[in-house]
Amino acid sequence: MNDTDKASPFFDGTLLVASPGMVDPRFAGAVIFLCTHSDRGAMGLVINKPAAGVAFEDLAEQMDVEPAPSVPEIPVMIGGPVERSRGFVLHSPDYALDCNTLNVNDWCSMTGHFAVLRELMGGAGPEQAVLALGYSNWGPGQLESELRDSSWLMVDASPKLVFETAPDDVWEKCLNTIGIDPAMLHSVAGRA
Repeated sequence: MNDTDKASPFFDGTLLVASPGMVDPRFAGAVIFLCTHSDRGAMGLVINKPAAGVAFEDLAEQMDVEPAPSVPEIPVMIGGPVERSRGFVLHSPDYALDCNTLNVNDWCSMTGHFAVLRELMGGAGPEQAVLALGYSNWGPGQLESELRDSSWLMVDASPKLVFETAPDDVWEKCLNTIGIDPAMLHSVAGRA
């Protein structure tokens, strides 16, 4: 067996779904697209927590950009608690910005440079996109520990879940894909 035959111990390109018992209120009900995961840690973007009162087209003035006559309707999410003033765009692979774009898998890339926002404002850029303000990260071994503690469930990511599902429905749809009915879950386990 060569190295390419071994399953990777890392989970980039998957979705982390907060368990009902998630104790960190910042992540309760969150679904995170895991952009990178290695022995040095992990980084991901929450895809189902809209940034209250922030519309994509409103960012044009802040970026000093003249928007196209019809700016695309791009969801703006709170990507996580780290660097919330920084934007990251999860997008279809039909767009790349040299070394600023990370190809996560064959259907999703991430760009963390304001140039992608300028292009989207101008009516160009990737066909599918979600903007996240801030990001979520874990140090070496931290995510693995949280997975062992059942803080997160893992779900295979898909373009439908990431780009096409309404944010309010993502958590439930993710659970449904692994055969869990959210109505049957309890956030606090009883003790005998």
